Amino acid sequence: MSHRRYNPLLDEWVLCSPGRLKRPWLGQSDEPVPDKPPAFDPKCYMCPGNARAAGERNPEYDGVFLFDNDYPALTLDEAAPESSPLLVAEPAVGRCRVVCFSPRHDLHLGAMSPSEIRQVIDVWAGETERLARDDSARYVQIFENRGAMMGASNPHPHGQIWATEHVPTIPLKKAQRQHAYREHHGRDLLGDYVDEELRRGVRGVDGDEHWVQLVPFWALWPFETMLVPRRRVGVLSELDDAERDSLCRLVTRVTRRYDALFESPFPYSMGWYQRPSDGKSHAGSRLHAVYLPPLVRSATVRKFLVGYEMTSEPQRDFTAEEAAERLRACPID
Repeated sequence: MSHRRYNPLLDEWVLCSPGRLKRPWLGQSDEPVPDKPPAFDPKCYMCPGNARAAGERNPEYDGVFLFDNDYPALTLDEAAPESSPLLVAEPAVGRCRVVCFSPRHDLHLGAMSPSEIRQVIDVWAGETERLARDDSARYVQIFENRGAMMGASNPHPHGQIWATEHVPTIPLKKAQRQHAYREHHGRDLLGDYVDEELRRGVRGVDGDEHWVQLVPFWALWPFETMLVPRRRVGVLSELDDAERDSLCRLVTRVTRRYDALFESPFPYSMGWYQRPSDGKSHAGSRLHAVYLPPLVRSATVRKFLVGYEMTSEPQRDFTAEEAAERLRACPID
């Protein structure tokens, strides 16, 4: 039976319509995934020693490599757009950084060693701390788009870090909702939520004494999952060594589990939600990551947000409990 589920982090509802996957499918299917890429691609803008699109040449790096995006969506130049009561605009200032996870063109986070992934996590944490010290950076957003289906322009393993002088809409809403919960209950929202999920034991996928991976009760995307630390920390730089090592193992298992689900490189968008650095308390903010993969039926059939989802409210095709059960069953070793 269909029902709606409430997302307290965003104060919105998701319509759950189990059974829709039983419909015959005659819609779009994509071509099979191509063969594995080479370890080095002389045409890749991110491989060591190669020239990037704007002409600058990469060093012969052997670990994690960071650089400012050659074609950034945000810059440090301020504009003065016109505005009126109904046409409101303001400058959007920031920096866009690219993080190459490995010099190997053919790797991904599920195929890298724990020590290699630890370098990535340490860079995420270090860049968060460094960029947050800049008075113009009120929020640091770390994300990864994996696969052409998610708009990744280059298959080289990489992610991005955007630092903005404003707190973006979704992180701001999450911070405000967590702050309000803390003010009202004296506890943090995600901490209470994780405790409830662990007590029920139906939507959990993986985890240990430091981290939990689960399919959120209010998940929109078919196999959406969330990573939440058991200890309340607000930003990646506050994680201790044990928590970072645990996260290395979990990140590997997340990617391998997704790849095993449909026996293909699983596309997704992943993003970290951290405490804003805008000078406010944000006392209830707990660090967490979300994985938003679009595949719904197979490696070639994806979910689109159309029709009812775009005009009324989000809608998913099967329950979060079913998704968690299928993910738990995937071989990852």
